[in-house]
Amino acid sequence: MLSVEAVCKTFGGVQALRNASLTCEAGEILGLIGPNGAGKSTLVNAISGVLKPDSGSVRLAGEEITGRGPEHCARAGVGRTFQTIRLFKDLTVRQNVEVAHITCRAVRPDAAKRIGVDQLLQQYELAGFADSPAGTLPYGSQRRLEIARALALGPSLLLLDEPAAGLNEAESETLAIAIEGIRRDVGCATIVIDHDLRFINRLCDRLCVMDQGQVIASGETEEVWRDPRVIEVYVGQSETA
Repeated sequence: MLSVEAVCKTFGGVQALRNASLTCEAGEILGLIGPNGAGKSTLVNAISGVLKPDSGSVRLAGEEITGRGPEHCARAGVGRTFQTIRLFKDLTVRQNVEVAHITCRAVRPDAAKRIGVDQLLQQYELAGFADSPAGTLPYGSQRRLEIARALALGPSLLLLDEPAAGLNEAESETLAIAIEGIRRDVGCATIVIDHDLRFINRLCDRLCVMDQGQVIASGETEEVWRDPRVIEVYVGQSETA
């Protein structure tokens, strides 16, 4: 579903991405991990069109979307959340989801037929907040609302940037179950960035590990954790990450 090949990005002489490559199949949940500053969010921003790579290629279901901008990528089927929550805080919970669904009906009508706004609100435990301003929700509920809004776009690819940040263990477990439901109900490719290793290991089919803008290891979860480069670069820093 997603193919990223040799993506590079430099900011003011600092090379944030160095020939970064990965793939993610439909129905797969891929964990994208690494130390702070490894380039994870930069890579997700390049995939979703927020940043234009200096070189390299991003393809979604065979379509070249490299550098096409976030609006084009959303129309092509990329849905995402952000490390810092970005809701329409003055709109109600329902309106936040409806905005995305209106876009889906306009540009991806076949996908829109499979999506119900009320169903998403119910599924993500938001029905009781439907008429409340999004900015008044508890933090964990705002995280779930971001995911529900992204799903209302009918994505082929879902990018979740630190969805478990700030959640307690019980909330993280509830979120993991909800994300597994995305695989079952939607079948889109899903990439998850998070520093919560328990959350990542419990959720993901494969891991892709980054350091200093490079992908240093990729594969099945147990295989990746045995990689000496991962042990040196990531696990060795896990207690302070």
